[in-house]
Amino acid sequence: MSLDAHDITWSANGAPIIDGITVSLPQGRLTGLLGPNGSGKSTLLRLLAGLLRPRAGTVLLDGRRLGELPRREVARRLAVVAQETSTDIDMTVTDVVMLGRIPHRTGLARVSGDGPRDVLEAEKALARCGLEGWGDRRWSTLSGGERQRVNIARALAQRPTELLLDEPTNHLDIHHQLDLLRMLADAPTTVVASLHDLNLAAQYCDHLLLMEAGRLVASGPPAEVLTEQWLERVYRVRATVTLSPDGRPHLRYTSLDDPSPAFTSGDGR
Repeated sequence: MSLDAHDITWSANGAPIIDGITVSLPQGRLTGLLGPNGSGKSTLLRLLAGLLRPRAGTVLLDGRRLGELPRREVARRLAVVAQETSTDIDMTVTDVVMLGRIPHRTGLARVSGDGPRDVLEAEKALARCGLEGWGDRRWSTLSGGERQRVNIARALAQRPTELLLDEPTNHLDIHHQLDLLRMLADAPTTVVASLHDLNLAAQYCDHLLLMEAGRLVASGPPAEVLTEQWLERVYRVRATVTLSPDGRPHLRYTSLDDPSPAFTSGDGR
């Protein structure tokens, strides 16, 4: 299974948002998508998911043009978790997670509702997100972080081969951030997640993509992307990078205008 983009571009109101990006995502690995606010991360994820169509270039799923594949096939393969999901319908947690099973239903099952396999996959997804026993809770009563975890469970219930997440750690406390990234790193699925916390990206991601002003400027293992030179250019910070015994970088940084030594921070913005 593979998801690739070749020289894709996209613009809004005549302004380039994605400018000639070519990328091949490592199969079965966790790829972190990095870059400051406004660098084009969310737009790139939407292009890879088929939610936007590139103005030029192609997105390929297993070597086939994404836009030419049957919508049901794409829906079964690709799952997306957006930054924010709102609804006026007061659903239960189970109702939300079951939405991930719709692409897999055929024939009468589309009308008759949840089958045993759907229920099993939903329960497994809730358990993976630490939400056992939450099925009867109402969506309207959940906090932002709790809704985020339910949305991720919905995507996992879909059993995708490619999972795309836009800032999945948004609203989550540190404990649940670590649990989520550990789960994504261990998943056999091809995962792409946009992240702001550079140290978490360095700790859990196998592969990183670094964006600047709509362009992909660096890609590769964390130690090759999270260098002092790239951090200064893209994030405008003074950085000190040290390698842990497993070869993963640990970052300390401060503003270029700050004369004090670089410090450790959990936020890459």
